[in-house]
Amino acid sequence: MILYVRLALVLVMLFTLPLAVLAEEVRVGAGAAPVENILKPIKIPFEKATALTLGIFASGPKAAFLDLERGTVDAAAAGLSYDDWLALLKKEGVTVPDPKAYQSVVIGKDKVIVLTHASNPVKTLSKDQLKAIFTGKTTNWKDVGGIDTAILIVWGKLTQGTNSMFIKHILDGAEPAKEILETGTAADVKSAVETNAEAIGIGPQSLEGPTLHVPETPELARPITLLTKGAPKASVQKLINFVAGEGTSFIKK
Repeated sequence: MILYVRLALVLVMLFTLPLAVLAEEVRVGAGAAPVENILKPIKIPFEKATALTLGIFASGPKAAFLDLERGTVDAAAAGLSYDDWLALLKKEGVTVPDPKAYQSVVIGKDKVIVLTHASNPVKTLSKDQLKAIFTGKTTNWKDVGGIDTAILIVWGKLTQGTNSMFIKHILDGAEPAKEILETGTAADVKSAVETNAEAIGIGPQSLEGPTLHVPETPELARPITLLTKGAPKASVQKLINFVAGEGTSFIKK
C-alpha cells in the first residue's frame, strides 16, 4: 500500500511540474537595443506561443559574441549591422578568424535617442552641441539653452552597440569625455538620468517615456541584428519567425 502511495505521489509531481522547468530554453546574449526593443517585449507571448523559455542575457555585443563563440548562448543580438559589429569587435581586440562562419539576420530597427532628466528645459540639441557635450568641451547646461548647472554625462559600459553608433555618427569618431558616470545596461542609464537633474545619456528608442525628457536631435537609426554560429537551431528559428510574425504587435516602435 505504501509503495503505491509513493508511486502515485511521484506521478503527480511529474505531471504537475511547471512547464517552464521542462521547456527548452533559447539563450540569447544581447546588447541594449535588442533587449529593450524586442526581447523583453516578446518574452512572455513568445513563451506562451511556443512552450519554449527565452533566456535574455544583457551583456553587450562583445560579450554576447564571445558567449556565442563559446556555445554558452544559442544566439547573439546587437543594435548594429554585422559589418559594424565586426568592426566593433576588432576595435575591442576580438579576432574573428572566419566571419563567414556566422549567419546574421536583421530582426528589427531602432533609433538611438538622447535622454535627459524630465525637468530639463532644453528642447533641441544639434550634432555640434551633442559632440561638444559628450567630448567634454561643453560642461554647463546654460551654454546650450538650459539652466546654470554642470552637465553629468551618463555612459553605459554594456551598451557598446549604442555607444559605437553614437561615437561614429555624432562624435565623428572622437572619444567621449573622461569625466562620466559609468553605468551598465540601458536600463541603468535610464535610471541614472531619471534620478540626476543635470544628467544626459543615450539609449534605444524604447526607453522613451514620461519619466524622461528626450530633446529633438539628429536622427540616428540602426538595424538590430541576430547572429548564430552556422545555421540557427530549430528553437532559434522559432524565435526569428515569431519576431517577424506574431511578435511584431508586441515590439515597441
